[in-house]
Amino acid sequence: MRTTKLLATAGLLGASALTALLGAGTAFAGSGDSGSSGDDKAPTEAGTSFRTAQEVEQGQRATAGASTGDYLYWSFPADAGQRPTVKATVKLPDSAARPSGATWRIDVYDGLRRRQSCMYGTQSRAAAADATSVDLSCTLRTVRAWSEQWANDPLPGTYYVRLTAATLTPSDQGLPVSAEVEVTSKEVGGSSAVDGSLAAPLVPGSTTEEAAAASDDTSDEENGSSTDQALAKGEPEDGWSSGWWSDRWVWTAAGGVLAALAGIGGYALTRGTGRPSRIPPGM
Repeated sequence: MRTTKLLATAGLLGASALTALLGAGTAFAGSGDSGSSGDDKAPTEAGTSFRTAQEVEQGQRATAGASTGDYLYWSFPADAGQRPTVKATVKLPDSAARPSGATWRIDVYDGLRRRQSCMYGTQSRAAAADATSVDLSCTLRTVRAWSEQWANDPLPGTYYVRLTAATLTPSDQGLPVSAEVEVTSKEVGGSSAVDGSLAAPLVPGSTTEEAAAASDDTSDEENGSSTDQALAKGEPEDGWSSGWWSDRWVWTAAGGVLAALAGIGGYALTRGTGRPSRIPPGM
C-alpha cells in the first residue's frame, strides 16, 4: 500500500511538472511565430541596391512600381530557428504591349551578401505571352544560431531580396510593371538547434551608423549623409533570440523528470518490505 501511494504521488508530481514545462515551451515557441504585422506600414517602393533596400517586416506585403530592367531590393530580419519563405508577384502590362516574354527571378542574400540557396520554390520563371502576372517563391534553409566560418549556412541577421528580369529583349526594356513581395517564416524549433550562438546578428550598417553618430558634430558635408547610406538594420519585433531558447529545453527537462520517476519507481519496487519476521532483532 505504501509503495502504491509513493508511486502515485511521484507520478502526479511528474505529470504536473511535465505539463508546466510543455506549457512554457508552447508559450516561448508562440512568442517567436512570425504572424502578420499588417500592411499599414508596409513599404510602397523598393530600393535599387543593397544600400537602399526597403525594410519590410515578416508578414507584411510590400509593393513597388518599376520598369522592366530595374533591380528591386527589400530587406527583412530572420532569427535562429526560422525557415523564411519569400513570395513575389510581378504584375505585367497588357500582352499587346509586350511582344515577348521575360524571365523573372528572385534571389535572397544574407547580411554578408552571400547568396542563399532555396530549399524549394520557383525561383525563376518565364512569363507566358498571355500571362498577366508571374509568381515566384523561395524557401530558405533554416536559420542557424551558429555555424562554421567556412560554411554558407543561413545565420541570424538581415536578409536581402532582389527581384529583377533575368532575360530581356530590347523591346521588353522599360515596360511598366508592379511587384508585390511578402516574407513569412515557419518556426522549426529544436530539431535545428545547435550548440553555440553568434556574438551579434549579421546586421550590416550598425558600424556605419555608429560612426555617423560619432562624427555628427563635425561636418555633414564630410560625412556625405552617412546615415542615409547605412544598410538596413531592422530586427524582429521581439528582438534577437540568438538561439538561446529552443524546445530542446522542454524535452531535456521532461527527460530528466521521467528519469527521476523511473529511479523512484525502481527503488520502491526493489527495496523490499524490511527485516523478515523469522530473523530476531539484533542479528
